[in-house]
Amino acid sequence: MTSGNWLADGPLFGLPLADIWFGLLFFIFAMFLFLDGFDFGVGALFATRSDEHEREQLLAAIGPFWDGNEVWLVVFGGAMFAAFPAVYANLFSRHYLLMFAILGALIVRGLAPEMYEQRDDERWTRWWGRAFVVGSVAAPFFLGMFTANWLLGATTILTLPGVVIGLAVVALTVVDGVAYLRVKTRGDLREDLRADGYHALVAYLVLVVLALGYVYVADPSLRATLLSPLVFGLVMVTLVLSGVYVVALSRDRHYVAFGSAAGLVFVLVGIVAGMMYPAIDRVSGLTVDSAIVSTLPLNLITIGAAVLLPLIFLYFVVLYSAFRGPVEAGEGY
Repeated sequence: MTSGNWLADGPLFGLPLADIWFGLLFFIFAMFLFLDGFDFGVGALFATRSDEHEREQLLAAIGPFWDGNEVWLVVFGGAMFAAFPAVYANLFSRHYLLMFAILGALIVRGLAPEMYEQRDDERWTRWWGRAFVVGSVAAPFFLGMFTANWLLGATTILTLPGVVIGLAVVALTVVDGVAYLRVKTRGDLREDLRADGYHALVAYLVLVVLALGYVYVADPSLRATLLSPLVFGLVMVTLVLSGVYVVALSRDRHYVAFGSAAGLVFVLVGIVAGMMYPAIDRVSGLTVDSAIVSTLPLNLITIGAAVLLPLIFLYFVVLYSAFRGPVEAGEGY
């Protein structure tokens, strides 16, 4: 082995880098869905509030965080492009209209609260308030559709499991948003949100059961995977976390509820990854091993990720530490 080509001789330290990057890709996706998920959930809950002071509290709760949380979506796209470029090309070109729909919803979600604060005109705030709700609901819905189509190898945008999973992701973001707001708010607003958390959790569980049942009936190739110990175990963990969430809400254990909501997000993404592996793009027949880049660039991006990901985590530690604590009454966006 010469000093000039050691990075091309084999994976770093003999690690299974293809599998590690597959897991890392879905971890990054879960981080985005969890962190920006509570932003989406707050946006959906915005529609349930008519009091202007409560609406301002909701906006203030996510104001310092929502644009930072979207960093994980950029990292997800960059990681897929760097590690699995063929998947990136095939998947995004196959669903480019859905990609534009997701980006459009994110743009509306980000623009709406900024415009909402510019004028006190009732018609103006009503219109931009609705735009904020629409963007906050549409983004996770389209994201769920994309995920379902990716998992099932669908070549069309609109599919029944895509719609069901899209609705499930919306419900999950509301579960996440309720838990987050019960940490960040006080008083009557926090108490009123408990019922929303219960309803969203029930809707999420029903939709997930419907989606898994449809996959079992309509896609025989995934039946064995659905009944595998990994996926079955993750489904059981979902039920346990749901119970913890309900108990935590009822007993005002706000951080426990928030932690269980995070667990629900990561478990859902884990179910998708577990059902997909070892394939990573069913339509093109690409597996994790066949889609990964060659050894030299794989080692280089692994070194880069080992440096950059801790910096990203440090950024979020600083961000959330600087704006920790509840939103005070009268505080605005």
